[in-house]
Amino acid sequence: MRTWLTDAFALDVPVVCAPMAGPGEGPLAAAVSAAGGLGMIGVGAAQTPDWVERHAATARATGRSFGIGLMAWVLDGRPDLLDAAIAARPALVSVSFGTFEPHVRRVKDAGIAVATQAGNLDEARRAEQAGVDLVVARGAEAGGHGRADIGTLPLLQTVLEHVQVPVLAAGGIAGPRGLAAVLAAGAAGAWVGTAFLGCPEATATPDARRALFAATDTATAYGRVFDVGSRVPWPPEFGGRALRNAYLDTWEGRLDELADDEEAAEQLARARAAHDYDVAYLYAGQGVGVLREERPAAAVLADFARAAPARHRS
Repeated sequence: MRTWLTDAFALDVPVVCAPMAGPGEGPLAAAVSAAGGLGMIGVGAAQTPDWVERHAATARATGRSFGIGLMAWVLDGRPDLLDAAIAARPALVSVSFGTFEPHVRRVKDAGIAVATQAGNLDEARRAEQAGVDLVVARGAEAGGHGRADIGTLPLLQTVLEHVQVPVLAAGGIAGPRGLAAVLAAGAAGAWVGTAFLGCPEATATPDARRALFAATDTATAYGRVFDVGSRVPWPPEFGGRALRNAYLDTWEGRLDELADDEEAAEQLARARAAHDYDVAYLYAGQGVGVLREERPAAAVLADFARAAPARHRS
């Protein structure tokens, strides 16, 4: 199954494991890369340059391509994280969510391929103008943070019509049927997060795995409750998709109250420490309903490899 993505990064399967800050550390990236996909390390706002290098070393040890994912709004105040990512010499760096243009230029100047996740056509055009090597068309179905402007399939079609660089699809792609669909539409591959959350190489707790495996196809919700409750300063245009729970139900539509309620913030912090997912958040996309059991990353990738061959955009 050859596409631009497999050729550019010497992959066996045109799948990138999305850079999920938290679950997606060096061990998951290494497992995905070793199995023939492109593993990505998700760098959170609290990480350090030493952390980046340590997890990059884990992924690099496979001898195969890996990537590092960063958030533009974090890099604005933490350029040291971008320095560390460049020094790690991954095959791909993604910079998304905010004013990504200056950070894209730095990665390009270092001779490293760069991607940006785009949630609408304007963002995709901006990414292309900034010089990215590929655009990730990230639809509203995707888990974690991003825009919820438009669904994956209409976004993918629109972006493919208007940009010239290769395009990956993200959001709701949970298995070989989803991969086959986006390849047939013209994507060079899929950017997949949720399907890897149940892997033992991901840093999810046993309680988190049980909650993910019990989730149905309608179990997620999108919004800013968990960002406001945890006092994380994500730009407001980038909400998050997570499993719906009692905390979200309590505070949905009451963000101004939540921002002033310190007990509610402390309740969320306690729940995260205790792995209480009736209160704490678990970010996941609309493909979460297909997760039923723990499977190694290699098995998940082997499943994606069953996608029917299709014509691909060069």
